[in-house]
Amino acid sequence: MTAVFSHGRLRLYLLRLLDDGPKHGYELIRLLEERFLGLYAPSAGTIYPRLQRLEADGLVTHTAAGGRKVYEITEGGRAELRQRADELTALESDISASVEDLSALAGEIQTEVRGSVRDLKRELREATRQTRQTRWDRPAASAPPRPAAPTAGDPPLLAEFDQRLAEFTVEVGALVRAGRLSDTQLRTAIRVLDGALDGLRRLLR
Repeated sequence: MTAVFSHGRLRLYLLRLLDDGPKHGYELIRLLEERFLGLYAPSAGTIYPRLQRLEADGLVTHTAAGGRKVYEITEGGRAELRQRADELTALESDISASVEDLSALAGEIQTEVRGSVRDLKRELREATRQTRQTRWDRPAASAPPRPAAPTAGDPPLLAEFDQRLAEFTVEVGALVRAGRLSDTQLRTAIRVLDGALDGLRRLLR
């Protein structure tokens, strides 16, 4: 769970969302994900126990609709929102700051990945050019055969690629573990890796 929701503040924000109208659990998850621009989304295991506690405290109630529990704030819940209005204002401010920080971090990582992909493309083009040039420069017999097109399976280049891939995996793993990233940062890193993989797929088609 992102640090902005520590010390019971997620409970307060759930009341804030329910004050806009009844919602089921996954709708609350989606609204939180949208609020954080997709950079953070709480799990069902985070949301539902808090909804159950709110209900036990008389701050929300639920009805069954279409096989789902739809939660609705009670007058007791609205009274808590009024009593904690200043805390809610501070929470909204902290959420905005957290979203800015997460967006900046995601932008930095994406910039680095784009640079890495550009470097990889450049190295592949250069390796292909050198391979093609080497084949053309070989001493020819009386009737030289037409040079074969380079393939991704050329042993020297493939070996270098395997080595770079292994080094990349080890270094990224070490950086992540040494940095002790939060769940939100890890999710962002996973999305960045997925983006890099998509870029390589497009490159190598």
